[in-house]
Amino acid sequence: MNATAVEALAPAKPAISTFERYLSVWVALCILVGIALGYALPGLFAVIASAEVARVNLVVAVLIWLMVIPMLLKIDLGALGSVRQHWKGVGVTLFINWAVKPLSMALLGTLFLGWLFRPLLPAADVNSYIAGLILLAAAPCTAMVFVWSNLCDGEPTYTLSQVALNDIIMVFAFAPLVGLLLGVASVTVPWETLLISVLLYIVVPVIVAQLIRRAVLSSGGQSALDRLLARLGPVSLVALLTTLVLLFGFQGEAIIAHPLVIALIAVPILIQVYFNAGLAYWLSRRFGVAWCVAAPAALIGASNFFELAVAAAISLFGLNSGAALATVVGVLVEVPVMLSVVRIVKATRPWYEQRVPA
Repeated sequence: MNATAVEALAPAKPAISTFERYLSVWVALCILVGIALGYALPGLFAVIASAEVARVNLVVAVLIWLMVIPMLLKIDLGALGSVRQHWKGVGVTLFINWAVKPLSMALLGTLFLGWLFRPLLPAADVNSYIAGLILLAAAPCTAMVFVWSNLCDGEPTYTLSQVALNDIIMVFAFAPLVGLLLGVASVTVPWETLLISVLLYIVVPVIVAQLIRRAVLSSGGQSALDRLLARLGPVSLVALLTTLVLLFGFQGEAIIAHPLVIALIAVPILIQVYFNAGLAYWLSRRFGVAWCVAAPAALIGASNFFELAVAAAISLFGLNSGAALATVVGVLVEVPVMLSVVRIVKATRPWYEQRVPA
């Protein structure tokens, strides 16, 4: 059967909605609204921020459930064994996450903040800013990765497996890696934050999603599950936008108080994200990884576990430290930049799927 016939028989993908098409616009608006509300109503956001356990905000956790559970409903855990066929993609992502990303951030932070931008920054805080960037890069993203993978039609079983593997490695590697890069003998890791984050953002949503999936499939079959997914799709995006309003509301005063510092710290973060995403994407193509794996591999390779980074920075350096501010800039940059990476990998799919030159 020729390619045209196969394409004709394949089910048509649903057209992207107007809401999804302009997601970048809604994200920008939510960032502005969050900053404005955080500056105007700091007391309200202080109350919301206080609802936390081990520096993990419970309100944000619920919103993340609403974001990721509809995406996790698509995953058949019985098919996870098939991820072995994507071992090259797993290898690429592990290499980027644990060998390239922390080191590249340390180098870029030192180059830009420790040298090029040093005259424009408070001298006493330069090293603290660099430390915050290292904390940001030392932990791969967890929950938000499901959002990015879903937006670029990534392979869901690969994404879940890769995130689970990164979480296991993070438990053992985060402290020594940060300690090595910060040049200190011992680093106090907020273990409660790390373990509770993994529990809230990964374990609980996976269990809930699989219980719902089994119940729906047993009662109505695949068609019932498809209808449920169609209804829950907008819920995920609304939860994402609401989370942005909260996150930027929490940091509204800090962002408005230090605009130049925020902009300068953002430069190495931006370069690092695009560099690591591009390297992961290119390596995936060179090794013949399927695009549906390469796309989320690029996103997982570039994104950061900013919840843990913020908590670690506060634990190590204090709430008002330069390190804490640098991790907040990571939050500011993360969503708009990752949306742009989603657009890039989707736009370059025809190039990616061309035969790689020998």
